Amino acid sequence: MKPTKFHPFTKTALCIALSGGLLAAAPLARADAISDLKAQIDALQKKVEEMSAKQAAPAAAAPAGAVTGGDIPGSFKLPGSNTSIKFGGYIKADAIYNSRSVGGTADQELEAPGIPLGSGAKGERGQLTAHARQTRFNMTTSTPSAMGEVKTFFEADFFSGGTSGNEVVSNSNGLRMRHGYGSIGGLLVGQTWSNFMDVGAGPEVLDFGGPVGAIFVRQTQIKYTQKFGSGQWSASLENPESNISGVGPVGDDRLPDVTGRVDLNVGKSRLTFTGMVRQIRIDTAAASDNKWGGAVGFSGVIPTFGKDSFAFTTNYGNTLGRYVVGLFPDGALKANGNLDLSNTWIAMASYQHFWSADLRSTVALSGTRTKFGQGVGGGQTRNAESAHLNLIWSPVKNTNVGIEYIYGHRTQRDGQVGVLNRFQTSAQYVF
Repeated sequence: MKPTKFHPFTKTALCIALSGGLLAAAPLARADAISDLKAQIDALQKKVEEMSAKQAAPAAAAPAGAVTGGDIPGSFKLPGSNTSIKFGGYIKADAIYNSRSVGGTADQELEAPGIPLGSGAKGERGQLTAHARQTRFNMTTSTPSAMGEVKTFFEADFFSGGTSGNEVVSNSNGLRMRHGYGSIGGLLVGQTWSNFMDVGAGPEVLDFGGPVGAIFVRQTQIKYTQKFGSGQWSASLENPESNISGVGPVGDDRLPDVTGRVDLNVGKSRLTFTGMVRQIRIDTAAASDNKWGGAVGFSGVIPTFGKDSFAFTTNYGNTLGRYVVGLFPDGALKANGNLDLSNTWIAMASYQHFWSADLRSTVALSGTRTKFGQGVGGGQTRNAESAHLNLIWSPVKNTNVGIEYIYGHRTQRDGQVGVLNRFQTSAQYVF
C-alpha cells in the first residue's frame, strides 16, 4: 500500500489547525493549575488561622481540686491556693575516726572539748563512730502580694541535744529547728544565720561544724536588706545572750545585738564588710554590770581558674565571744565584780579546686587568738587552729561521696595543749 500523499497546501492547513488546538488548550491547562494552587493556599491559610486561634485562646482552667505547678522551680500549689510550696533537703551519713577519744563530741565540730588535752590516758586512743544526724529537711513557700513576694523558710536537722534513744538500741536523735523565718520585700523576721556571718565564704567540708574559730550562729532577728547598683546592704536587730566566763549564759540582757553589712560585687568576685555592736550584761546577786563593745569583719569569694575559687574571712573585736562557735565567753568578772571584755581575732582561708566536672577538693586553714581580760580561768581556750583537706566526688546529679582529713589544735590559758587527727567519710543524697 502506498503512503498517502498530501498536497503542500493540505499539509500547511493541518499544521495550522493542530497548532491552534494546542494554543487553545494551553490557557485552559494554566487556568486549572492556578486554580489548584489557589485552593491549596486557601486551605493552608485556614489551618494557620485555626492554629493561631488555639494559641490565643485562654488555657483551660485546672479541674477543681487539682494540684498545679508553682511559681518557683520545683514547687506546686494546693487546690484553691496561690501559694507555691517546695520541699527539699538531703540524707547524709558519716563515718568518723578520731585519733583520740573525744566522748560525746565525736560526731560534731572541733570545738572545746572536742580537741582533748594532753597525750591521752591508756585506752583513750582511737574512736570510731557513724551517724546520720546531719540529715535535714526544709520547706519553702512563696505567695504573691501587693507588697511583693511573701516568703517563708523552715529547716530542721537531727543534731538536737535531746534524744529518744541511744547507740545501744535505736540510734534515735531529736529533731531541732535550724531556720524558721518569713520575709516580705526586704524585711525578714525570724530565726536564721546572723547578719554578721558570711555563710557564702565558708568552705565546702564534710565536717559538720567546719573550721575552728569560724563565726557561726543562728538566732531570731529583724533584718532589712536593700539592693543598690553593685551590691546590697543590710542591718539587723538580733537576739542578745551574754555568756560570762565561770557563770555561763545569764539571761540578763536588755538590748538587742545590732549588726550592719555591705555586700559588693567586684567583677566576678564578692566582698563583704560587717560590723556589730553588743551590750554584755550581768545582773545577779553577786554582780551587776554591763559593757558595750563591738566587732568588725571582712570576707569574700574570688574566682580564680575555671570553676576554682578562693574564699576568706577575718574578724576582730571585743564582743565576738559566743559568735565564735564553742571557744570563747563574751566577758568575765574582775575581782571587784565588774565585767571585763577580751579582744579576739579569727581568720580562715580556703581554696576549692575542680579536678573534673564531678571531682573536686577543698583545703581550708583557720586560726583564732584571744587576749583575755581579768577573771578568765586557766581552763579557757586561748587559741585554736584547724586544717581540712578533702576529695568529693559527684557520680550523678544530687549525689556526693567524699573523704576528708581534719587536724585540730588548741591551747588553754594555763598552757595545756590538745591535738586531734580525724578522718571522715560521707555519703550525701540531695532531694
